[in-house]
Amino acid sequence: MTDNAVVPRTPLTLLGAGAMGTALARAWLAAGHPVTVWNRTPARARALAAEGATVAASAAEAVAANRLVVACLLDDASVGAALEGADLAGRDLVNLTTGTPAQGRTRAAWARARGARFLDGGIMAVPPMVGQPESGGYVFYSGSYELFEEHRETLAVPVGTRWAGADPGFAALYDVALLSAMSGMFAGITHAFALIRPEDIAPKDFAPLLVDWLTAMAPAVHQTADQLESGDYTSNVVSNLAMQVAGNTTLLRTAEEQLVSPELLTPYMALMERRLAQGHGDEDGTGIVELLAQGGV
Repeated sequence: MTDNAVVPRTPLTLLGAGAMGTALARAWLAAGHPVTVWNRTPARARALAAEGATVAASAAEAVAANRLVVACLLDDASVGAALEGADLAGRDLVNLTTGTPAQGRTRAAWARARGARFLDGGIMAVPPMVGQPESGGYVFYSGSYELFEEHRETLAVPVGTRWAGADPGFAALYDVALLSAMSGMFAGITHAFALIRPEDIAPKDFAPLLVDWLTAMAPAVHQTADQLESGDYTSNVVSNLAMQVAGNTTLLRTAEEQLVSPELLTPYMALMERRLAQGHGDEDGTGIVELLAQGGV
């Protein structure tokens, strides 16, 4: 005889039914997890009731319903406010609210003082990627490894999981570091499109060239990492800082000719010039990391 018994799924509580919270809830519900949901605006939580979620009247009631509690709220202050009257003793609190490394560490201590195990999370995905196994989305987790291991399978249902370390601040740090790199990339993309905007160049024709060029340049990340670990910023340098600073003149002149503001480029160029003035013309750009890590001094 075939055993058709259904394996019970871990029940969980979700605090927050915004765009991301709703996507997370739907993924867990679709996978058969009982979900209790609370949201400051009740209507958003009630919308999930039709899909099988249990709606709690208060955050405290939602926390009391399950040992695993996931928070996906507006900011760190919202987490503190929502959980102020909740009994966290014996609970496993997973905070997927966007925050800083310091906030993650402080919230971890706050949770431990209230008797809860704690994980902080940094979501590297947007809502449409949630529940899509091939989307490439994932969440960085840091804090209690025991909590992570126990609930890894459940946490991996909406998007993949990546362990960032026992330091509760590391998930946010990895998250913000990657997002910061993305912001710089988008700044360059924006400037590039602005340069061609006045001309008879179709953006759709230019876009593949831009993608190919950025893809070809991306492996430079590994050389930067190697140089930072070795401390030798002059090894395998192809275009040194002196050459790059000299070339910046052409970039700025072209922007002027195209009537494009250089304000997305000049902050980085100023750092390049400062590092060069300190006598590091034979390096590439890796030494600029030292300037930034010292507060720009």
